[in-house]
Amino acid sequence: MNLYHLKIFHEVARSGGVTRAAERLMVSQPAVSKQLKDFERSLKTPLLERDGRGVRLTAEGELLAGYARRVFALVGEAEAALEDASSLRRGVLAVGASPTLGAYLLPAVLVRFRRRFPGIVLRFEVENAAVLHRRVAEGGIEAGITEVKPSGDGLVAEVFGHDVLVPVVPAGHALAKRRRVTAGQFLAQPLIVRDAGAAGKSLVEKTLESRGLSMTPALSLGSTEAVKQAVAAGLGVAIVPRMAAQSEVLAGRVVELPVKRLTIRRPLYVVRRAEARSGKALTAFLCLLRHGMVRKLL
Repeated sequence: MNLYHLKIFHEVARSGGVTRAAERLMVSQPAVSKQLKDFERSLKTPLLERDGRGVRLTAEGELLAGYARRVFALVGEAEAALEDASSLRRGVLAVGASPTLGAYLLPAVLVRFRRRFPGIVLRFEVENAAVLHRRVAEGGIEAGITEVKPSGDGLVAEVFGHDVLVPVVPAGHALAKRRRVTAGQFLAQPLIVRDAGAAGKSLVEKTLESRGLSMTPALSLGSTEAVKQAVAAGLGVAIVPRMAAQSEVLAGRVVELPVKRLTIRRPLYVVRRAEARSGKALTAFLCLLRHGMVRKLL
């Protein structure tokens, strides 16, 4: 999704017309109209209905307008917070993340933070959820970024976004050539899952069983990266975080399948001590994190 197109659509939806949107954006009306048509063409969805009196949003346009308001409210929040934190010249910020988020979401956030606040010493840890929760509770780190909500007292968890786990198969797999794939057809393939360790069963196994789907893992591996690479090598199929599979999908090594009942949506949390007050450095970092999540999803 093109963010520039989304911004133009947002202005049209907010102002109620192309002319007023063009004035706010300081571009010509024909340019706005052209960008809107390009946006609709790229989405293969009509967003506006045009008549002699102007334009009005279609049902799909109303739906997208709600998301656009949230996206640009978040951008404004990030800009305001970073402006407030611009006085940061020195200090230390210690945060941690789960292995998946630490590998696929946080690196870009860390780079932007370091560029913006080079005087802040950033200490970053990658641990499983239980260790992160303990480190936050003990004061070893200010915040933990994880997919697991803490159950103990003294910690608070705020949802900053959602991760989506999707079915993937190797490039050239027979299922990738079909127009429609059922859950049964997918789960009949050799299924690779991430080893849950002491937890017994992985999130994928638990979720699919709760949906009444029968599955038998053919291979269990120790990390999301290992699972993904095993799929790319042709050892089987898997359900993995979309953010983890993006590079392989773009490179044509694996294919994401839209299989009904197999997509898993889960919240992502920022975990902090309940009594702790967020400093300016952490506030700026979390704004970049939320903004980075929006960019990742788009």
